[in-house]
Amino acid sequence: MIKENRELIKHNRTILLEKLKESLSSVLPVTVIVFILCFIFFPIKSGVMLSFIIGAVMLILGMGLFTLGADTAMMPIGEHVGSAMTKSRKIWLIILISLFVGTAITVAEPDLTVLAQQVPSVPNIVLILTVAIGVGIFLVVAMLRIIFKIKLSYLFVGLYIIIFILAFFVPMDFLSVAFDSGGVTTGPMTVPFILALGVGAAAIRSDKDAQSDSFGLVGLCSVGPILAVLILGILYKGSQVSYEAEALAEAATTKQVTMLFWSDLPHRIMEVAIALLPIIVFFGLFQIIVLKLKKAQIIRIVIGLVYTYFGLVLFLTGVNVGFMPLGRYLGQTIGSSQYNWIMIPIGMIIGYFIVIAEPAVHVLSKQVVEMTSGAIPKKAISTSLSIGVSASVGLAMLRIITGMPLMYLLIPGYAIALILTFFVPPVFTAIAFDSGGVASGPMTATFLLPLAIGVCLGVGGNVAVDAFGLVAMVAMTPLITIQGLGLFYKFKLKAAEKEQKQKLMKKESIINF
Repeated sequence: MIKENRELIKHNRTILLEKLKESLSSVLPVTVIVFILCFIFFPIKSGVMLSFIIGAVMLILGMGLFTLGADTAMMPIGEHVGSAMTKSRKIWLIILISLFVGTAITVAEPDLTVLAQQVPSVPNIVLILTVAIGVGIFLVVAMLRIIFKIKLSYLFVGLYIIIFILAFFVPMDFLSVAFDSGGVTTGPMTVPFILALGVGAAAIRSDKDAQSDSFGLVGLCSVGPILAVLILGILYKGSQVSYEAEALAEAATTKQVTMLFWSDLPHRIMEVAIALLPIIVFFGLFQIIVLKLKKAQIIRIVIGLVYTYFGLVLFLTGVNVGFMPLGRYLGQTIGSSQYNWIMIPIGMIIGYFIVIAEPAVHVLSKQVVEMTSGAIPKKAISTSLSIGVSASVGLAMLRIITGMPLMYLLIPGYAIALILTFFVPPVFTAIAFDSGGVASGPMTATFLLPLAIGVCLGVGGNVAVDAFGLVAMVAMTPLITIQGLGLFYKFKLKAAEKEQKQKLMKKESIINF
């Protein structure tokens, strides 16, 4: 037993180093760009920069521990739950478990917490619960789609028609937030869990399309929050609150910088504990009643939950004290300058590099390569996503500077994406909508959104209307680029088949001659 524990610790240490490298590659592009801007073009006080550096270190450590915990605890829990549902083959059980799990896992999603903290028009807990329930309901829809073989393109077309109809009846303050909610809910916490459940549900079927139909869960779970927040916007009668930027906490000494982080830490400790409690309780009850896993498996999952807890605490503390304030301040400084147009290329550069290193993107890309037996290379997926996200962030910054309405970009964008669903192979549609969900990861909510808010404040725009919507843009463009990739592969396959046919005909003519 002692030997097994030592091997487990050694294995976890190796994996942790890999996760830290992943999180470093995610945070590093943003950090380098901030350094260039602050040291050369837009100087800031040393205390603020020190807070940012400490926040960046905490983000790297937090994301590393958190993603390790997701792999060690969340993925196995999802696989075990999915396997139990498969064995039962009971529709009511699948519905009940999917609803609870989808809701509980979303409450613990760090991206959603970060978004909720920046929305002034509705209390954090109201927004988080609304979004979580939306994910839970649509996880049920996604599972039932797999079981009953419902065509994904028809489902997306119908749902997005409903979304854009509801959009005309929703206050502008809620509109951008609703679309952003769809992007932040499918992050490093939810994606591994949802994908694991999808594989379990697909196992119920034995046909050849079962595995490919396990894709699309993330995309459908991104629709739920949009609809839920739109409905909240119609029903919610809260007071209209204008966005007020928090004053940048200045620290003259290293001790004062330390105290900024130390004073925020107790709040994050309690916040994360409350967020993870439903998942822990659910797993405990499921273990006692159904799973009955061995002691060694339980230990691994418990260790994974500990990693997840401390990772989230470090991540959220670093975000709130170091990352978001500087992002907002830097955006406001650039936005108020005569060179505010520079935010367009800066945003495009950040967008291009951020998505490459998103942990959830790696999870999805790996599964795509495995499911397609290498027919869709990882490089093609990552490049398509990078181009799409780069374009979306550039357009979002252009929209903020010019005051362009969000719908001017979303309606034609989604129209193109939905039209493409009828022309590309179904697996590419599923992958595209999943990619839209995972592309808008931790860095989007923690830095790009505060940066956009700052730019909006700098140009004198309406934050609730103009700044929010950036995450929605990031989530939308992969739908077009990945399906464009699918269209390319479709033509390539047809060309290969035509060439093969011509070769056979030529061979037959020679034989006959």
